[in-house]
Amino acid sequence: MKLTGTVAFRDVETGVWVLEGDDGHTYLLAGGDRKLKKPGARIEAEGDVDRDSANLAMVGPRFVVKSYSFT
Repeated sequence: MKLTGTVAFRDVETGVWVLEGDDGHTYLLAGGDRKLKKPGARIEAEGDVDRDSANLAMVGPRFVVKSYSFT
């Protein structure tokens, strides 16, 4: 699945990185590398949405990033 959106940091629990998708949904970012974690960065990412995994942040489904590029 390909998603585009804006990377943001949410101060929930110990802090989580999310993708505020252009599709109107928020996804918990998993995978990628440290370069991905820049607040306000616009990205296009390829990966899988894991709607079945539980997460403590409760910000949305987990998006496992396989690859990404800045737009």
